[in-house]
Amino acid sequence: MLRVLQAVAENGSVSAAARALGYSQSAVSRQVSSAERQLGHVLFERTTVGMQPTRAGTVLLRHVSAALRELQDAAVALDHGAATNPPLRLGAFPSAAAVFLPSAIQALRVAGIDVITRQASTPALVRAVRAGTLDYAFVSQRPPFRPLDDQTPALGFQPLLDTTLMLAVAANGTLGRAATVSAEQAAAALWVAPPASTQDAHLGVWPGLPGRPRVAHRAADWLTRLQIVAVDGGVTTIPGPEMARLVPGVKAVTITGIPPEVRRIGLLRAAGAGYTGRERAEAALHSVFDDSLDPGRAS
Repeated sequence: MLRVLQAVAENGSVSAAARALGYSQSAVSRQVSSAERQLGHVLFERTTVGMQPTRAGTVLLRHVSAALRELQDAAVALDHGAATNPPLRLGAFPSAAAVFLPSAIQALRVAGIDVITRQASTPALVRAVRAGTLDYAFVSQRPPFRPLDDQTPALGFQPLLDTTLMLAVAANGTLGRAATVSAEQAAAALWVAPPASTQDAHLGVWPGLPGRPRVAHRAADWLTRLQIVAVDGGVTTIPGPEMARLVPGVKAVTITGIPPEVRRIGLLRAAGAGYTGRERAEAALHSVFDDSLDPGRAS
């Protein structure tokens, strides 16, 4: 039952929790209803963004998360010895996973911390941290940088990097001859974008371009999109210059004639004591961004 409650909180719906657990939807609904009857409190409410824990549900989930983590730690101790620390559970949104996650894994290992990772959208990562299935997550914010959820207690959030969206073009193509591209040129270009259903669908065609730009290619993963850009098959929006360096033949340029689009990358963690060795873990995660070449790094 504990894992069912955590899965509903993490996935935001009974049906998604059922898929994640391999249960039927009715079995998940029954267990949630049974828990509510036993406790005498409504634990979830339906909202426009899915199933959200009520105040009572939030209180319960803190204890559920702690209990399940204790069970996980016990399993690790039984398998590897009591002195073994549990792995840090780290999530990242797709572009951060592509650019920063490998360095984060390396930094944590240098610090003596084992890590397991997961890629998901920022809303899914927020739910996972709130539900207790992730210790930390690299998440993305757009101006005006409001809190990522409205539940209490507030999740911990540390700004890491402010970056400006850029346009990825073929280095040897027509648009790659200069460091900037006008909004009119960008609107007239062919575009490479993710499917609307993917986690980073918002990083498709540049926001606010004039007219109706043409999407010629759709691909779910960054590597495919950038490889199409490299052969001059189209252009795509990227969250900063680091992404262009992943594939040879891709160049990052700035779009002129429209306001810049700023995004903030931050480190999210659960409220409370959190991961054992928190200071060492957070120092390692921050170090990944300390050497960023982006001049807009958040303090």
